[in-house]
Amino acid sequence: MCSGGFAKCLGISLMPLAIVCVLCNILLFFPGGKIVDSEQITRQVWFFGGILGSGVLMIFPALVFLGLKNNDCCGCCGNESCGRRFAMLSSILFAAVGVLGAGYSVVVSGVAINQGPLCYVEGPGENETGWIYPFSNGDYLSDKSLWSKCKEPKDVVPWHLSLFCVLLVMGLIQIALCAVQVINGLLGALCGDCCGCCGGSDGAV
Repeated sequence: MCSGGFAKCLGISLMPLAIVCVLCNILLFFPGGKIVDSEQITRQVWFFGGILGSGVLMIFPALVFLGLKNNDCCGCCGNESCGRRFAMLSSILFAAVGVLGAGYSVVVSGVAINQGPLCYVEGPGENETGWIYPFSNGDYLSDKSLWSKCKEPKDVVPWHLSLFCVLLVMGLIQIALCAVQVINGLLGALCGDCCGCCGGSDGAV
């Protein structure tokens, strides 16, 4: 497969992942599926890891990867004037942007999962009652009985955990795909977009 064709496949894969990440981040603004005040939303949601990191910053590399297959790879093979090698090289820069964006989303998601959601707690002490972060160091991940600490919004813990886990997994997949494009872009820049076509083109002349 030509480097440009492979890059297009990566771009096609990245687009739905970016959309899923944006939707997950939007849903996190409604903890437990409820509309709450802005100060009752977990702080990491406001970092826009899914919207900005794995969303907007991932759309640009995806569009660039999709455009690398627009020209005929065999017709451009060996022709430096067509700029195909430069296009493959420039795609590495956009892949790096994608890695940074997805990496940002992964870090934010990891911190949010470890910290747990902001929720209303009715504790024995005055300092333990109200909208607080009742969990620490991810203790609630191994002890599901702790989830009952959160009284409101209802089901906020599984909502928080599942959506941030999706963002974490999607971000890791995006990083892997962008890393693959870095290698693909290097190969395309060094040996041409479609090395296998060179021999066929030369023999046909």
